[in-house]
Amino acid sequence: MPKGPNGERRPADTNACAVMVAKIATGEVEDTRTAKRGSAGGRARAEGLSAAKRREIAKRASEARWRADHAN
Repeated sequence: MPKGPNGERRPADTNACAVMVAKIATGEVEDTRTAKRGSAGGRARAEGLSAAKRREIAKRASEARWRADHAN
């Protein structure tokens, strides 16, 4: 079985993957992937920043995204 990005074991076969999804949907198997998503470190960092600093970081990120979208 291949390993996912967090080391979890997932079936490589399409049919086996479909069975796994059905088992997760019916509650036979617990899906642990969703519990690991998100960045706890990012949230902790944001809580430690002042509102002005968060605004400055958000503004720089927005400008970078805008430049990337309009680079052509």
